[in-house]
Amino acid sequence: MNWFLHISILSVLVLAVIVLLFMRKSVAGSEDDTIHIQDAEAGIVTQQMIIARKLEVIDRWGKIVTALAVLYGLFLAGMYVYLWWMESSTTVVR
Repeated sequence: MNWFLHISILSVLVLAVIVLLFMRKSVAGSEDDTIHIQDAEAGIVTQQMIIARKLEVIDRWGKIVTALAVLYGLFLAGMYVYLWWMESSTTVVR
């Protein structure tokens, strides 16, 4: 089994999770948490809605990519243990 390919795929997934983490931190840094209800603040409300939508998209993709990375990592760990077990059980002791 070519482990280099699988470890590379897992590394790309983990890197994507890290990039999404920093993207979320960057977008959330410009977020305004105060409630604006006056008509004069309509532009601020629109800006809050845009930032909230960006955060929702980043969070959704973050959850998806994180789940894929964890599942793929568990799959690789399971394959490694299985192959190790199969190799050790077929070894002849003299």
